[in-house]
Amino acid sequence: FAVPAFNYSDIWELLSIAEAAIEERAPVYIAANMRVAETIGLEYLGAMGRTAYDLSGGRIFNHLDHSSSVELCKRAVDCGYLSVMIDASMCPLEENIEKTSAVVAYAHRYGVAVEAEIGRILGRNAEGAYLGEDYLVCVADAVRLARETGVDSLAVGIGTAHGFYRQEPNVNLQRLREVNDAVSIPLVLHGGTGVPAETVRSCIRNGIAKVNVGTQLHAVYLEELRRQLGGG
Repeated sequence: FAVPAFNYSDIWELLSIAEAAIEERAPVYIAANMRVAETIGLEYLGAMGRTAYDLSGGRIFNHLDHSSSVELCKRAVDCGYLSVMIDASMCPLEENIEKTSAVVAYAHRYGVAVEAEIGRILGRNAEGAYLGEDYLVCVADAVRLARETGVDSLAVGIGTAHGFYRQEPNVNLQRLREVNDAVSIPLVLHGGTGVPAETVRSCIRNGIAKVNVGTQLHAVYLEELRRQLGGG
């Protein structure tokens, strides 16, 4: 079993995710990346997240996604977020450990969960831009990051990508198994849009406890908006 994390870009997407979660009585993360958080404001999103949590009976968790800023993560904690992600995967390992440790030390004082990233998520959009070849998570690096920071969950680079895939994703399940065997914390799959259902199930069987989906939601939203405005 894995909990889905659905990315929203505005209040209407947030409401759609929350209403579906309440209707299904299902746990979900409602996630906003740095650009959305800074544009709308953490104070507004924090208040909406607390309302969604209350209305859902504690099933909806407000999450700051892919923040490269330690200070933004701390501000999200101050604004009532229940979960934050510090993404220092583009930094050398020592700096990733330092930044993650700083967020963990602050967030855990308030009972807020922290996600970090090791390896790289492919693709190019507001959540991250990486198109290189060296994306796979190093098992030894994952072990160090988990052990030395006390982080709660770990996003791992195993071949998934942000945005739509141009071909079927090449997900490295062997590397995922190796990381899962080496660490004791839940793992996170980013770039869930377009990953075949059976591949997702295989990832869950091998340690993935949270699956992020955003691109598909945004695309359906914009297609329906275009249709209602008479554009097709």
